[in-house]
Amino acid sequence: MLGDRATVDRVLAMPTWAVVGLSTNRAREAYGVAAFLQARGRRVVPVHPRAETVLGEPGYQRLADIPFDVDVVDCFVRSELVGPVVDEAIDKGAKAVWLQLGVVDEDAAARAEAAGLEVVMDRCPKIDWR
Repeated sequence: MLGDRATVDRVLAMPTWAVVGLSTNRAREAYGVAAFLQARGRRVVPVHPRAETVLGEPGYQRLADIPFDVDVVDCFVRSELVGPVVDEAIDKGAKAVWLQLGVVDEDAAARAEAAGLEVVMDRCPKIDWR
């Protein structure tokens, strides 16, 4: 687990979250977490290959397609696929990356930290919310 309590709290306070892997499938954890964040005042931006509108927000195929700044890139992808997403978050100028429960990539986390991003790994914002 990466992300001490102070880091988690700073990231949770950030207003705009790009949720990679978010689709209209309500049975998926990404949907439940995104709805939770949105209910707590966060803007949730879906990032998914189908670029669907989810929770009233238009979706984008890639982080680079989002025409505005995002604060947090929340990663609902498998560990072996998260490295390129973290690299896209760095390129996008995000302030933080959040790798969900079970998503672990030490090298990607180190790249994000070296680029100045806050990093939370192997945690869930729904669980960590105070």
